[in-house]
Amino acid sequence: MSADQSSNNKKKNQFTIMKDDSTDGHGGYGVGSISLENISPVIIDPNEDRAFVDMGAMHARSEVERRVKFLPDKSEVPNGKLYWIVWVTVERTESGPYYHGVAGSEIIVDRSIKRAYKSMPEHVNHMDKSMKGKFIVDHMDDHSKKLLGDFLREHSQEMWENSSEELKQALPDK
Repeated sequence: MSADQSSNNKKKNQFTIMKDDSTDGHGGYGVGSISLENISPVIIDPNEDRAFVDMGAMHARSEVERRVKFLPDKSEVPNGKLYWIVWVTVERTESGPYYHGVAGSEIIVDRSIKRAYKSMPEHVNHMDKSMKGKFIVDHMDDHSKKLLGDFLREHSQEMWENSSEELKQALPDK
């Protein structure tokens, strides 16, 4: 792959949809493991009115997480900016792909002191809940929920239409 192709692939703003099932009966390496191929982290930046997929968040290397030291106490970043990492799981039925699970976790970043806060247990728990088809967005502010809902609808109207009423009610088009 050329450098141009590589940079073009990185710029795509698409959800990862499950490719192969590691438990398809071959009995080899990876049987029983959880596939993360159908989960994508969506970053919500309410300060800049934007939402975008950043696969770097899978390894705590998203645009908003880089070059800061994480602290376990939110009070140590009192002037930080709020972001959300929203774990979005996509599944497929006969009708097509749909948003199966959506769970948002806060992250607070203060670039001026190169410090940030996030609860790793919450992020791991929310990723797990998303993969299990749960919707955890009630704790998000209304503006961030609107950005997320708009992003999901614009990304794929088909996936939005195929999704549950629970998600549509949690992220109404206001």
